[in-house]
Amino acid sequence: MSAWFAGLLLAAVSVLVGCRIADTDAVTPVPQLLAFLPWLLVPTGTGLLLALLGRWWVGVVWGVVVLAGLAWFIEPYGKDSEPSGPAVASFRVLTSNTQFGRATGALLAAVRQQRPDVVFVQECDNRRCDIALRRELAVAYPYRQSVDGAGSQGSVILSRFPLEPAPGVPAAMGMPGAVADVHGHAVRLQLAHPMPPVPGGLGPWRRELERLRDFAAAGRGTPTIIAGDFNASQDHAAFRRILDTGLYDAARLAGHDRAPSWPSRTTPVFGVQIDHVLLTGDFSVTRARFLTLTGSDHRALVTDVTLHRR
Repeated sequence: MSAWFAGLLLAAVSVLVGCRIADTDAVTPVPQLLAFLPWLLVPTGTGLLLALLGRWWVGVVWGVVVLAGLAWFIEPYGKDSEPSGPAVASFRVLTSNTQFGRATGALLAAVRQQRPDVVFVQECDNRRCDIALRRELAVAYPYRQSVDGAGSQGSVILSRFPLEPAPGVPAAMGMPGAVADVHGHAVRLQLAHPMPPVPGGLGPWRRELERLRDFAAAGRGTPTIIAGDFNASQDHAAFRRILDTGLYDAARLAGHDRAPSWPSRTTPVFGVQIDHVLLTGDFSVTRARFLTLTGSDHRALVTDVTLHRR
């Protein structure tokens, strides 16, 4: 009986590891489970233990191989950013999903405390969040680019730097874009908030992540920041394809590549990092930290970045 349960557990995890090796998100429930890839160590370890107890030596070898595969893929994805040019500007970026505007008060407190220079806000509804940001932050952040909408559809970019409007990435939820003048240097800004990979909704999730990838690829040669709730982790092939255009994950550069940002109720013990600040190789990162905001199911991410001349 123990060998039977061991085989069942190892087979399930092997399918997921196989999809990771094949660089595909496949179909439900693969992308949902891949988000929690490090936690697959639990069923794998259980399967290995059951195989040992049942003296099923084929299962023992199988379990060791699966464990090795998981250990390999748990390592951070991507390379380190090593800008060679001189530093020309340092500033702070904050991204936060306010969960339908419920965390607006906590976000305002975090902005006053952290004093970021650029703020990306997802799920900034037009009844509560957007009104509060206009009222409380208009002086400190005179420049904005937004998509007006109710519930999860509203999104805002706030900036101390002058902004030029730019076409946002088309999506069901607002993903505005802009070009910031950072001390005379143009920096493309794009808010990310694709649809989540819910069962039956993988198509929109893939399409919107692909559009973000196309946006990143189209701007090669220009400093770019894409920040927000990607609803994807480094264990999703669709997200890795965005990184493969030449972007770097700020949290990964700061040594927090596996720090979970969702769901906030179980972080930092359990969760997945789906909130990111992605940067081109023009930037270095000196610090990144996650903040818990009362009212949101996501933790906010604050990063200190430095722009370098190419």
